Amino acid sequence: MTARLCARSLTLSYDGRPVVSGLDFEVPDGQVTAIIGPNGCGKSTLLRALGRVMAPAEGDVLLDGVSLRSIPTRQVARQIALLPQSPEAPAGLTVAELVARGRHPHQRWYEQFGRADESVVRESMAATGVDHLADMPLDELSGGQRQRAWLSMSLAQQTEIVLLDEPTTYLDLAHQVEVLELVRDLNRQHGRTVLMVLHDISLAARYASQIVAMKDGAIVTSGTPDDVVTEDLLAEVFGLRAAIVREPVQGRPHVMPLGLAGQLTPDRGPDEA
Repeated sequence: MTARLCARSLTLSYDGRPVVSGLDFEVPDGQVTAIIGPNGCGKSTLLRALGRVMAPAEGDVLLDGVSLRSIPTRQVARQIALLPQSPEAPAGLTVAELVARGRHPHQRWYEQFGRADESVVRESMAATGVDHLADMPLDELSGGQRQRAWLSMSLAQQTEIVLLDEPTTYLDLAHQVEVLELVRDLNRQHGRTVLMVLHDISLAARYASQIVAMKDGAIVTSGTPDDVVTEDLLAEVFGLRAAIVREPVQGRPHVMPLGLAGQLTPDRGPDEA
């Protein structure tokens, strides 16, 4: 069975320079999938195309077998939510006002913001733990609170597919875990298909059920964290020498960097033994 959202022979370019070339990809339905890879490999570019923010130079992105190019924007926004890196909002916008924007794709010009919309906004804020911050301006929140507010807006959009571009950027470790726990809840409790770009490979292995590794605009491999997060893969994709250990809670792979691939381990002195 073909996934709902997929790319076929996709080529994406900036100023005529291909960043992604001839790529085929299916977003696993009902899963949390993480895309990993070095800077500039095309991860965010692919996400932008899947969210119809960027038009393909060649090939196509299909939703339920239909080209995104032929689907009206409002209809796409009812089915796919895209949260970009470092999203921005007008100064003074409150959390409740931001989350309410997630309801726009579901409204018509002749309809007012109604009780059903208000209910969805309240439920979305409660689900992400920002309901007590409803009247607070976004620019007065911490990084973790602000990111939860943006995720709340995506939840209020009530799409079945959520695309997140580096949702943990600029967050400390505690807030990274907070946001990724919420992402996992979006999948488990609300049934969302989630595709996210992450830099931290260990966090990707912990919170995603599927991982896609990219390099130079192409998919090197994809599969479960156990399949993908290997010493050989890290050397090939990142040029990194690393040991893979098992974290003690779920037994997921955890990356311990040892140096650059091909780099010798320095001899240890007697006091370092």
